[in-house]
Amino acid sequence: MTERRVTLLLDDTALSRPNRVALAQADALIARGFAVRIVTRGEPQTWRSSRAEWIHVDDLSQYRPAAAERVLRADDERLRPLIIVDDDLYRTRAPRENEPLRVLLYGASHRHSKGVDDGYGAAAHARWFHGKLDLVRVSPWAPSREEPLDAVQEFHLALTTSEMTRLMHSCDAMLAPSWSEEPFDLPFAEALASGLVVVASDTEAHRGVDPAAGYALLAPERNAVELGERLLEVLDDDALRGTLRARAREVAGQWRAERVVKKLEDFLK
Repeated sequence: MTERRVTLLLDDTALSRPNRVALAQADALIARGFAVRIVTRGEPQTWRSSRAEWIHVDDLSQYRPAAAERVLRADDERLRPLIIVDDDLYRTRAPRENEPLRVLLYGASHRHSKGVDDGYGAAAHARWFHGKLDLVRVSPWAPSREEPLDAVQEFHLALTTSEMTRLMHSCDAMLAPSWSEEPFDLPFAEALASGLVVVASDTEAHRGVDPAAGYALLAPERNAVELGERLLEVLDDDALRGTLRARAREVAGQWRAERVVKKLEDFLK
């Protein structure tokens, strides 16, 4: 088994994109017969279940791997594209839509490249032109004082992965207004897998999901008005929402664990 032993080094156990991806990769490798160990300086994490063996150290340099053990940093740039969407998020069909539609806006507002302000602006624009929606806000951090919380029907803070799954499945659409500076955002993939209708900024990360379009409506980045116009299209057109949902589920198949883990194995070889 030693030749199929992998160790991932995590600087911390905070709820973050690299850590979420790393834990999903670890579980996928374990399902394929690998022995996976996670070595970290962080406290025991509580936001996701994991089948990996955990070792907590004061300094990552203290860890001494076995001769045949493959050691990787969780933030290794080569692993970043190999994201996995947990099976629980995938839905073959969506339940009856809410009235009004529940629109999810995810991200930390203090990080401007997340485009949260653009998301708020898009919702305000849609409402100005009589679009009906409930705005559902999720952030890993407490809201800033500048956030227009009076525009939000729900605010959720630092959700675990299971809590995020339940919330996402309670929504109908998602705004993904992040800028080009941001890498591909895991919630974008999770929303497509959940069959949500996604309105997103037109960045390389969002546009590069699939060569054929139709899985999301895209608007120029940093443009709340155009994002709001796309949101209005979604709110007003039942048939469009159905088409986008079907295409989203089709595209999201690329992030299923059984497909991504084969790429991980090739990388480890």
